Amino acid sequence: MKKTACVTGADRGLGFYISEWLLKHDYTVFAGQYMEESEELTALKDTYPDQLELVPLDIGSDVSVKRAARLIAGKTRHVDLIVNNAGIIHKDDDATMLVELDYEVISRLYNVNTLGALRVSNALMGLLLQGSRKLIVNISSEAGSISRNQRTNMYGYCMSKSALNMQSSLMHNHLKELGGQVMVFHPGWLQSYMNGQKNEEATTPPDESASKIMTIVQDAQKYLGQEPAYLDLDGNPWPW
Repeated sequence: MKKTACVTGADRGLGFYISEWLLKHDYTVFAGQYMEESEELTALKDTYPDQLELVPLDIGSDVSVKRAARLIAGKTRHVDLIVNNAGIIHKDDDATMLVELDYEVISRLYNVNTLGALRVSNALMGLLLQGSRKLIVNISSEAGSISRNQRTNMYGYCMSKSALNMQSSLMHNHLKELGGQVMVFHPGWLQSYMNGQKNEEATTPPDESASKIMTIVQDAQKYLGQEPAYLDLDGNPWPW
């Protein structure tokens, strides 16, 4: 049975390179595309016309996710791997408790970073349970770690990632009884576009992060336990 994966936020950055890695390793990939046009994805589609399916997807929208799930279900009977990569940060999420917080911004971050992954995993669960691996990979952050937190700001982003981690635990508890598992990754300080512009100050190129994450994912059974694996790029456990 041909291996099949769904990757969100595949337009560029980490999601793009994870999609590329999977294609090179003979997966059929359903790539969630948020932007109307993506030169990178278009070029990748030209290279892998039979393996890559571009799926319009806004994980912050119930309607969009359900529409994407129907499209995917119309083209495959199973999904082996879901990579919930899509996420955002916001320039107005840098306030401390000494000023008035922007709750609309915080709600937006939570809706995308936490509920977005839940929408996708929930909508594709029927297909996932028909797959051989039944594996969900959630791209979290060191910002989701409560025990290692040293910040005094970024309430929306940090809380949304901590909530994503709890979501991962809940889903793992169920999936492990059905032959599957959840893995959670801190992908490094990424040179990403999460705030709309490339973070040039960051230290980790997205292609390097994608390669390291997917190399670890290939050996997922090694990390199967009572709790979902929460790992850094070197496969070291990250504290909850």
